[in-house]
Amino acid sequence: MAKLFSSIDFQGVTLKNRIVMSPMCMYSSMNEDGMLTPFHMTHYVSRAAGQVGLIMVEATAVQPEGRISPQDLGIWSDDHVTGFQELNDQLHSYGAKSAIQLAHAGRKAQLDSTIYAPSSIPFNDAFQSPAEMTSEDIESSITAFKDAARRSKVAGFDIIELHAAHGYLINQFLSPLTNKRTDKYGGGRTNRYQFLRDIIDAVKLEWDGPIFVRISTDEYHEEGNSLEDFFYFTHEMKKQGITLIDCSSGGVVPASINTYPGYQVRRAEAIKQQANIATGAVGLITTGIQAEEILQNDRADLIFIARALLRNPYWAKQAADELKHELKAPKQYVRGWK
Repeated sequence: MAKLFSSIDFQGVTLKNRIVMSPMCMYSSMNEDGMLTPFHMTHYVSRAAGQVGLIMVEATAVQPEGRISPQDLGIWSDDHVTGFQELNDQLHSYGAKSAIQLAHAGRKAQLDSTIYAPSSIPFNDAFQSPAEMTSEDIESSITAFKDAARRSKVAGFDIIELHAAHGYLINQFLSPLTNKRTDKYGGGRTNRYQFLRDIIDAVKLEWDGPIFVRISTDEYHEEGNSLEDFFYFTHEMKKQGITLIDCSSGGVVPASINTYPGYQVRRAEAIKQQANIATGAVGLITTGIQAEEILQNDRADLIFIARALLRNPYWAKQAADELKHELKAPKQYVRGWK
């Protein structure tokens, strides 16, 4: 049996296969209220029908000022919960598990309002300068992640992912390129980790299920975090009970990145082996054969598929055909999948 289609368990949450719909911003909350729309229902449910094992909802803002754009999804209010409950009911009906990526954009928010960051440094000349967060601002954001975790539980999600990658707020605290603070949240890597540490502790007060964390494992800058720094962060997360590290890269500062098939997999493999923790591989993984190689060589535990799933909601079927695996079809599609 292809390993890509084998099940895997995370703290009692069993995924039927190793395929994850990677969180991808859709910028489709058209009333700027953070609410799900009919598009989101079609978008996510079609991939569940396509037999993806874990559907991860896009970056969902824990505070209104934490949106990347005014069209981002939100979970800063109890009013958001009902839509997510309806979505989860549909995802689960196809045998998929569901996850939500809790996020705050920090200085990369593109809003007509004040934006916040650990230090008052804009991303580039096209972005506004953020306000340096006060201790009260930091506490407010930590509480917002905690409240979002409570809402995620009520909404019926199986897994939470904390977005600490791509230069968004948590990543901004982790990186020496963006964090110039002199208080307990800045300086050495122990202090730069403190914001994420506090968020994890707060989330766990409301959430007893698996928690994934997405990190940028390469900042593409000689003065950014090193691989040794990421090993340190990973060990700290493991001690706090984090279940899996979702290994992406970039986005902290403007950079030219040489991309190629599987270009981020080496970091997922290094973190998995060094820290003895489950990892997710992402980044130009497009075929079942490529995904199977990553899993069989124990380079990662889950395969996060992004653009390939935008092109083909039934990518899992395509991968199964490549691997000569008979993938069970939804009963409505049996005639077409035989």
